[in-house]
Amino acid sequence: MHMPKLAVGAAAALILLSGCDNKANNDAATPTANAAEAAGDQTIAAGLGEGSKFAAAAKAAGIDATLGGPGPYTVLVPTDAAFDKLPAGSLDTLMKPESRADLTGLLSYHILPGTMLAADIAKAIDAGGGKAEIATMGGGTLTATKSGNSIMLADSTGAQARVTTADEKRSNGVVHQIDSVLMPSK
Repeated sequence: MHMPKLAVGAAAALILLSGCDNKANNDAATPTANAAEAAGDQTIAAGLGEGSKFAAAAKAAGIDATLGGPGPYTVLVPTDAAFDKLPAGSLDTLMKPESRADLTGLLSYHILPGTMLAADIAKAIDAGGGKAEIATMGGGTLTATKSGNSIMLADSTGAQARVTTADEKRSNGVVHQIDSVLMPSK
C-alpha cells in the first residue's frame, strides 16, 4: 500500500497533536520547555548520517522528510548493532517497497511527540513510582523504567532497550541512541 507523503505527514501531525494532550495522566512522560530550548542547529534527519541502518530505513519508509521538518520529535534510534540482532533478513524484507507500511509502523514506534530529554523521562519514571508510559507516534506505548543509572524502554512484548547515548540535540528535537529495536504490537 502506497501512502502519499502528505497523507503520512498529516497522520503524523494528528498523532502528534493527540499525543500531546496527556496532562491528565500523571505517569506519562511529557516534553518540557527546557528540552525544547536545548535543541541544536542540525535536524534529526541530517544528524542520522548517511551510512546508518536507521537512516536507510527512514529513507525507504519516506519518513526522512518528516524527520527533516519542523518537529519537535524525540527519536529513539537503534544502533546498527541493534538492527543486527534482528532475525537474519528481517531488515532487508522490511526495506522492500511492498513492506513500506510495516517499516513505517516500526520506525514510528521509535518516534515520540515533542522533545523529551533523558532527564524528562527520568522525572516521569520517578513521578510514576518507578515507571512511566510514553506514547509513540505510531500509536503505541513504551514503558520507561530505570536500571541503575540507565533508562530502559520496554515495547509491547516486554522486550527492553537501553538508552546508550542520550540527548543528541537537534533543531527539531532530540535523539537517544538505543541498543535494541523495539517492536510494536501487531
